[in-house]
Amino acid sequence: MDQPESDELRKEFSRKKQESVSIRAQLQALSTEKEPLFRQLKILRDKIQVKITQIAELKRERDQRTSQVKQVKQEREKLNLLMKEKAGEKKKVEEKKQVLLEKAVVPQNPHRLKVQIEQLERKIETEVMPFEQEKRIRKQIKELQVLYKQAELVGGMWREVKAVTSDFVQSRHLAQDSHHKVQDLAQQSQQKHEEMNKVYEDVKLLRAEEKPLLEKYQQLRKQQEELKKTLLAVQARVAELSKVFQEDEGTDFRSKVREKKAAVQDKLKKGKKLSMDDILAFQASNE
Repeated sequence: MDQPESDELRKEFSRKKQESVSIRAQLQALSTEKEPLFRQLKILRDKIQVKITQIAELKRERDQRTSQVKQVKQEREKLNLLMKEKAGEKKKVEEKKQVLLEKAVVPQNPHRLKVQIEQLERKIETEVMPFEQEKRIRKQIKELQVLYKQAELVGGMWREVKAVTSDFVQSRHLAQDSHHKVQDLAQQSQQKHEEMNKVYEDVKLLRAEEKPLLEKYQQLRKQQEELKKTLLAVQARVAELSKVFQEDEGTDFRSKVREKKAAVQDKLKKGKKLSMDDILAFQASNE
């Protein structure tokens, strides 16, 4: 390698080493600039993750209540049918009661009628009386027995009316409770849905806040990657030039040794006196 070429390569070597130092400084500056962005992004992402977890829980609760609404609606339909059935039974019993009351005399206390009948029967059995009087009493007993049967019928009808009315009222209460339960669950489901939408809006705001930071962070990271590639190329060139210089220095040394050996041999031929440097150089060339 001639001297001009060597000088030019050494200048390039120096420039590349300076360039390497400059790139490393730029990489350090980018890392320093990225650090606060990374911390801010992590805080925002943690907040977003919390919100996403809230959304998942609210959705689970909303869907659970929506499912319950469907189940309770089915129960309500059954109870409404039962209430209509009991209402129909109540109407029929009321009609039967009305017909019976219209046909019957003024209802009396069946227990009192029964006591009267027993007293008259006992009187016939224990007292001696004229035939006509006994005949009148027996007639009275038959009339009282007719009244007793009517009173029993009316009493039984009242008990039936009371029982059917009680069943109807109970079925109506159950249907109303079921309806209120449906409304309550539907309201809870709607409330969870609204809460979920609100959290969605919070996530949108956080995403909007995250976007410019993320874009800036990605831009810096891209610059870092490009600089790292450039640095690798510069370092490779520095290593290549360093190897060239080492080889060139080795070649120059061997050339100088050969020249010194030739000079010593020439002195020996001419019978000139050898200096200490000549002797050492000659020994080195033979090693």
